[in-house]
Amino acid sequence: MKVEILHSVTKDVLHTINDVSIYTTIEEIKAMYSQHKNIDPARQAYRKEPRGKFLDDSVTLRSLEFDSTAKLYFKDLGPQVGWKNVFLTEYTGPFVLYFLFYLRPSVIYGSEAHNAPTHLYVHIACGAYLFHYAKRVLETHFVHRFSNATMPLSNLFKNCSYYWGFTCFIAYYINHPLYTPALYGDLQVYCSLAAFLFCQAGNYSIHVALRDLRPAGTKERKIPMPTSNPLTLLFNFVSCPNYSYEMGSWFWFTIMTQSIAPGLFALLGTAQMTQWAIKKHKNYRREFKDYPQGRKAIIPFIV
Repeated sequence: MKVEILHSVTKDVLHTINDVSIYTTIEEIKAMYSQHKNIDPARQAYRKEPRGKFLDDSVTLRSLEFDSTAKLYFKDLGPQVGWKNVFLTEYTGPFVLYFLFYLRPSVIYGSEAHNAPTHLYVHIACGAYLFHYAKRVLETHFVHRFSNATMPLSNLFKNCSYYWGFTCFIAYYINHPLYTPALYGDLQVYCSLAAFLFCQAGNYSIHVALRDLRPAGTKERKIPMPTSNPLTLLFNFVSCPNYSYEMGSWFWFTIMTQSIAPGLFALLGTAQMTQWAIKKHKNYRREFKDYPQGRKAIIPFIV
């Protein structure tokens, strides 16, 4: 079989590969084109039609049902960065930035802030915030398995702006010398902290359960189900309980700190995670014919 690689916009033939097996995968085509054009396979994306869906690396030419000539439309995705590095950069930034506001208030608020008393609840908020992002960094190293190796480098700047910017916004108000403690005192703070930690544990439990669904080095997909860990029982009600727990974490952090800044972060995060959850929920139902019908996407019985 002959393979013609065409530009996805101009339709010009960029390269022709002769005598290719019908069992050749897209991943192997990327490697062949890389040898010719010296372009990283991670930057390459192929479609069967000029505006069709990008083809997965495991797809073979035979499954695409070409005749004697396979026409693949090429798109350069631009500079890429590994997903693991993306997560580490996104999550290390908030850890460092929040700590700066907490440890060096005189740098942010002026020299007089150094001598201002710091309320116990501010220390608790700092511990909770740093715990969350330390957890994320450790999960990136030891738990997560990424189905896609890379993402466009441009997205890294967008994601970091979101996480880092909101961290500065949140830290500024909570560590401010004029910070107002929770209205209902210890009851409000410690109950919210307990709920926050419960959601953090639940989020971690879901990530481990999702990791164990996919054997290392594979892209195998299964219906996520509860495990022996009771914190995974939320799978009985929603498709993306990791988002449910994450949403809960920031809700309780907002109640604990009684600050509008984390509330806005929680609101925007919930909106984004709801979109992701609905999309994943639809994909699960489309992919698995026996997918549990009673599940919602992210909020039990509602969404």
